[in-house]
Amino acid sequence: MIPAVKKILYATDLSRNSAHALRYALYLSKQNRADIHLLHVVEEVPPHALAFFGGYVDDVYIEENVSSAKNEIKRRLEKFFDTELEDESELADRVTSVEVSKGYPADEILKRAESTGFDMIVMGTHGRGLSRAFLGSVAEKVLRKSAVPVCIIPLPKDETGAT
Repeated sequence: MIPAVKKILYATDLSRNSAHALRYALYLSKQNRADIHLLHVVEEVPPHALAFFGGYVDDVYIEENVSSAKNEIKRRLEKFFDTELEDESELADRVTSVEVSKGYPADEILKRAESTGFDMIVMGTHGRGLSRAFLGSVAEKVLRKSAVPVCIIPLPKDETGAT
């Protein structure tokens, strides 16, 4: 028996594929009457980069990135729901929370999925198939290490330039 999908973690990097992947998350949500938690991770500055840049990158800079990402997500969601879901406005209510955290994206997605009890992860990728070269390191790591099903959404063929 397939377990029920009641909580979906939708991970976004705010790329152009993120709106396409959100459509899938919303579709899965509608089919399963599941809630969606939206997560965007502002990538930590690696220690070697901090050593190189010294005092130029500080906590204020990182917090500004987190705040900027939250505002951008809210703006994009509003625009998406206004333009894409005119006839299905109840789907907007399926997005029950929006979170922006900082860390390493794959690690944060995996931690959140495990600690919060999500039934599925939905995220986009670069497109052009699922070979490791095109899957992306974040999607590949999440797919390989996740304890819950992961739905990887490639860009549509007409948007990738692939034939």
